[in-house]
Amino acid sequence: MTGGKELTRQMIIQTLVNALEPLDYAYAFYEGGAAAFNRIDEWSDIDLYLIVDEKKADKAFAIVDKALESLSPIKRKIVVPQLPWPGVSQVFYKLERASDYLIIDFCVLTLNSSEKFLEPETHGNVVFYFNKSAKVQPPSLEKDVLVKKLRNRLERLKARIELFNSFVQKEINRGNLLEAVDNYHNLTLATLVEILRIKHNSIHYEFKMRYIHYELPPEITKRLVRLYFVRDEKDLQMKYDEATEWLHKIMSELDETYASSS
Repeated sequence: MTGGKELTRQMIIQTLVNALEPLDYAYAFYEGGAAAFNRIDEWSDIDLYLIVDEKKADKAFAIVDKALESLSPIKRKIVVPQLPWPGVSQVFYKLERASDYLIIDFCVLTLNSSEKFLEPETHGNVVFYFNKSAKVQPPSLEKDVLVKKLRNRLERLKARIELFNSFVQKEINRGNLLEAVDNYHNLTLATLVEILRIKHNSIHYEFKMRYIHYELPPEITKRLVRLYFVRDEKDLQMKYDEATEWLHKIMSELDETYASSS
């Protein structure tokens, strides 16, 4: 175990590489997140992915635990109970001797898993620390599949706004301001953000607020910041009206774009 010196991301990663690369059931180990987009700063966490044989995830995590404990006591460990992708397991670690920001987001994936978070357009250019298998390679973007997903998503978003956007006004009328603000953020603005992402960077349309300051034009994010911060009931009414008008404008533009691409 190291002394009192604060751990660096390089120390953590190299310790994990040393522990994982010799394993005969480990095929590839790589970093995504900020590293894949060349955006590492002092607040970045560590997004790590390990590819292993079937039924080896628990064994791999035991090795990861032991390697991390050789550096520092594990202050907090959270096992994600269920993920939407078969063959993917995820654990978050916080180490006593690492910065509060240097959280380790560790995913173990089976070699046969359909999702490996390797598409460069979506996940950036991941940094491989070892790769023993030709089966672990970044796939090509299927543009036709993406366009179909976007068309279907736009239809659902239009239906959601037509059905539920009025919930904001309803609660303003009732004087239920907490509910009104909640609906404003989770219906009106959430939908607006998603369609703005479809317009400006459709690959990340499902990313919500993640990377938004890097991927939308500055004048767009500046306007969104203003719309998100509400002072009082009068300000809420004004910003709800503005956001709704903007939302319908962008939706109309996207209707034309995706109709013409069919």
